[in-house]
Amino acid sequence: MTSSVPPSSQRSGTPLPPSNLPSKPTHETQSMSNQVFFAYTPPKPALSVTRSLTTPHASKDTPSNLTLRLVGSHPLWAHHLWNASKILSAYLDEHKDLCRGKTVLELGAGAALPSLVAAANGANKVESCGAFSPPSPCLSDLGKSFTDAVCCSIVPVVITDYPDKELIDNIEHNAKVNLPDTYASGRIAVQGYVWGTNTAHLLSALPPTTQTFDLIILSDLVFNHSQHHAMLRTCRSVLTPCTGSVLVFYTHHRPLLAEKDLKFFDIAILPEIAEMSDPNDPFGRGYGFCRDKILEMKAGVMFAEDPGDEDVRATVHGWKLWLE
Repeated sequence: MTSSVPPSSQRSGTPLPPSNLPSKPTHETQSMSNQVFFAYTPPKPALSVTRSLTTPHASKDTPSNLTLRLVGSHPLWAHHLWNASKILSAYLDEHKDLCRGKTVLELGAGAALPSLVAAANGANKVESCGAFSPPSPCLSDLGKSFTDAVCCSIVPVVITDYPDKELIDNIEHNAKVNLPDTYASGRIAVQGYVWGTNTAHLLSALPPTTQTFDLIILSDLVFNHSQHHAMLRTCRSVLTPCTGSVLVFYTHHRPLLAEKDLKFFDIAILPEIAEMSDPNDPFGRGYGFCRDKILEMKAGVMFAEDPGDEDVRATVHGWKLWLE
């Protein structure tokens, strides 16, 4: 998980936190403004972590463990492996049909554990030459004729995070080390992307026969309250209608702000409004998604020193969004 909100200023050195913040930065400080949020460098945790996968995988050459390098410290919080990403990855590993043969996009990937698990479970494929089916049953009513594909095309897992060199280099490292053949073949693409901006370069990673993503992963991102519209705008733009899904896993790290976390889903299911004077206006604008809660699991607190009910802060929630 990382935030895709651009820093208010370039990082230089290690600036000190403002006087009104705790002397030891904690996750709670994320409730401050963006200017404060990016005002200091968090402490350095362990540099790597290993996660075990279940078997069998799509390929016999897939490793049973993934060893992820974490960014040493980062103001976008990429220096942690978040509980939501662990639970989401386990969910994908247990429900391999969600990944196998599907096009996948992850936003704010951090160490990219869910994306790599998806890739390990066959979340990419080689499109065969010859006739192909419409990307969604919804398009069958349009009366469009689909012609033969000109050539075989690789459909990748597209892993994204804020376009910061340190973040992107680290994702590429994790992909190369854990799934070298998959990465070398072009079935994993790593890109910098700011939520809510033009999606053309995301879609350009797909072959001509594929127009949208079957699965979009959002792992512990809903705490970015100011970015709910931006995330949903991107998801709405690139998700396959009818058959595609968005998996949104998260924890209420700040229990007092849980209601604001959940506004993400309220906004998601509101009907779309064609004309808006302000695309970020939070009143009345929606994206026409359907929603369903699919998981709730205890995983332990991420930050023991933070305030709030520990039971709430230890729980991971999983939701599915889709478009009819």
